[in-house]
Amino acid sequence: MKNVILASTSTLHGEEYLAYLLPELRNFFKGVTELLFVPYARPGGISHDDYTTLVATTFSGLNIRVTGLHTFSDPAAAVSEAQAIFTGGGNTFLLVKMLHEQGLMDLMKLAVEKGTPYLGTSAGSNIGGVNMQNTNDMPIVYPPDFRTMGLMSFNINAHYLDPDPNSKHNGETRETRIKEFHVFNNTPVVGLREGSWIRLRGTEVRTSGSRPSRIFEAGKSPYEVEPGTLLHLA
Repeated sequence: MKNVILASTSTLHGEEYLAYLLPELRNFFKGVTELLFVPYARPGGISHDDYTTLVATTFSGLNIRVTGLHTFSDPAAAVSEAQAIFTGGGNTFLLVKMLHEQGLMDLMKLAVEKGTPYLGTSAGSNIGGVNMQNTNDMPIVYPPDFRTMGLMSFNINAHYLDPDPNSKHNGETRETRIKEFHVFNNTPVVGLREGSWIRLRGTEVRTSGSRPSRIFEAGKSPYEVEPGTLLHLA
């Protein structure tokens, strides 16, 4: 049975890393003593070791030992044997490239579908969707495939921002970009605002967190759903 949290962000403004999620994670990772961390997205270009240390420091408070996937000589075995998996945020293009090149995307999907608890934040949440085509990241590298784990029937737009009527920015809004996506694609998109996440339990998919989420479906006007809403998107 799938047991998944896909969060918009790891860190709310002014808070410590994962602080807003820790009450949820204490229950989510109950009984877990070892966590496999996927550091490949490398936010700001930091090293895999430094990223893993940040995560390990946070999870030490939950009495969970963290090991970076990059330290294993056989990463495929590490994924298949993991008690639980956490993929952190950063650049989704880089993350997806590395997972596909190491043959890990499908292995992670299989592990999660068999019941391995999975936490994603930002880029790590984007890979829970059908594909990575609704990321906000720059294409700093070229993945061999945009396909991701497909744990649910929609994509996530992490860090979703509403249009600011007072802004003098002339570029596209997130909503405009998602509408462009739907000219050529039918995959629904969930705009996850900061402090929000998607919760998967088996076949049940719900919004969660402190803020509403914005739903985009091809051919329909966008609409809002409150935390706790059961999603049926296809």
